[in-house]
Amino acid sequence: MAKQGWELHRIAGEPFEIGRQLGELARPVFDAYMQQSAAWRAVQAWRGHAFVQHLRDAARALFPAQLDELDGMAAGLGWSAEDVFLWNCRGELVHDTPDGCTTFAAVRADDTLIAHNEDGDPFLLGKGLLVDVQPKGKPGFVSFCYPGSLPGHTFAVNRAGLVQAINNLRIRQSVTGVPRMILSRAVLDASTLDEAVRLLHDTPRASGFHHTLGAAGERRVFSIEATAQRCSIESVRRASGHANHMIHPGCEDESQIVTDSSRDRQARIALLLDERGADIDGDTLVDMLHDKAPAGLPIYRDDPHDPDDENTLATALFQLRDDGIALRVHAQHAVVFETFVARTAA
Repeated sequence: MAKQGWELHRIAGEPFEIGRQLGELARPVFDAYMQQSAAWRAVQAWRGHAFVQHLRDAARALFPAQLDELDGMAAGLGWSAEDVFLWNCRGELVHDTPDGCTTFAAVRADDTLIAHNEDGDPFLLGKGLLVDVQPKGKPGFVSFCYPGSLPGHTFAVNRAGLVQAINNLRIRQSVTGVPRMILSRAVLDASTLDEAVRLLHDTPRASGFHHTLGAAGERRVFSIEATAQRCSIESVRRASGHANHMIHPGCEDESQIVTDSSRDRQARIALLLDERGADIDGDTLVDMLHDKAPAGLPIYRDDPHDPDDENTLATALFQLRDDGIALRVHAQHAVVFETFVARTAA
């Protein structure tokens, strides 16, 4: 089921061809999106910088297929490969980007749940894309994606039964390594939960994201802060929630930006989880993601003057069952998309 504007776009082929099709899908809105983006204006200052070439070299060495997707996307957009790569390294180059998000996870007796608010530039309200991507020789995945950005840094499920939801972390110090958006896209090619966790742990990372990972047929969900300096992996025992700053023990040793919104949302997460206790189902998680706090800045973000320049673009609920994943997507509180992704053999 998909409402108008939330149709699933099916894409297949070699990496460059996948990227080209993603670029063509994004082309009608991408130029206007970039023209109004303060983050893009800041990122352009890095054109020709040696650090950017080091990031590209790291991506090419470890994830050449993902880099080919990005170069194909540039061709589909009619933009230079250099500029599209710059844009997909915005988290490494501009540390206070308008990519937000809140994620909840719950482990239950018969299934696990992951629920996610995708918060981003308000310009993108109604302009995000749902894509069904089938790379040759890989599981393939269904993902929400931003025009001109690789899938993987929002919310997604692959046909091996892996679910990933990403939260922006505003790391102040980037290093030479694989850009976080390349790495989060690579996770979607993993065949098992353990493979995805190893990938995040072992890859030299240029900056950082928070990854919530779970898999069909398992009662394990991981909260992972995979940053430039460390990879902190915590198991979700019952229920957890994460906003846009590092909270795991040891995070105090890595410099980060904690916005008022992220601080308020993390505090509200803790309060809501405490109030709900053990009584958590999918509708409860969606209600919490739609929460408008009585004080402070809310989890659900629809203020045109949001201090981080972010609004909630979509809310996703994943039910991770033994046979696969049920995905439901809300936009402006209405259900706009539903599907079931059957788990295939790894």
